[in-house]
Amino acid sequence: MRINWKGAFQCAGVQSAFTKSRWMRARATPNMTRIDFYTHVTDRAGVVCQLTAKAVAQGKRVMIFTSSPAETDAIDQRLWTFNQLSFIPHCRANHALANETPVIIDHLSDNIPHHEILINLHADWPRFFSRFERLMEIVSQEHEIATAARQRFRYYRDCGYDIQSHNLSHLGN
Repeated sequence: MRINWKGAFQCAGVQSAFTKSRWMRARATPNMTRIDFYTHVTDRAGVVCQLTAKAVAQGKRVMIFTSSPAETDAIDQRLWTFNQLSFIPHCRANHALANETPVIIDHLSDNIPHHEILINLHADWPRFFSRFERLMEIVSQEHEIATAARQRFRYYRDCGYDIQSHNLSHLGN
């Protein structure tokens, strides 16, 4: 794993007395969040549904972090109609059954009941992403979304995270 010391110290906000060797032991752990960027996506909601369905089939729990109430509603509706032969159980973070539901959709980060997979649709990096085992960034070809994703990519890289990129242009999603 490559660690950018300058970026790592900036990202962590650590004191200068904190040594590089202690920092490396603290950051280079098996529990570090895995980050995947899915790029060149034409249908973000469709890819979110596909990744969510795959994760749920594997017994994982997913938090879909949206940028607005309208986007939350759109993803909610898309999950209902994604596959006519199956259902992906989901609800909002403030719902009474959120603790038992495998998929949470919300634009707020206050009441997240689990920390396995985070799918980010927000323009900014989620301040709470490191609580999750895995972060998935879904990047379309729209200029604003791609530009914001590049900034998030740089931020994660500068913090020392190993990032995997998946170009989905060949899928015509």
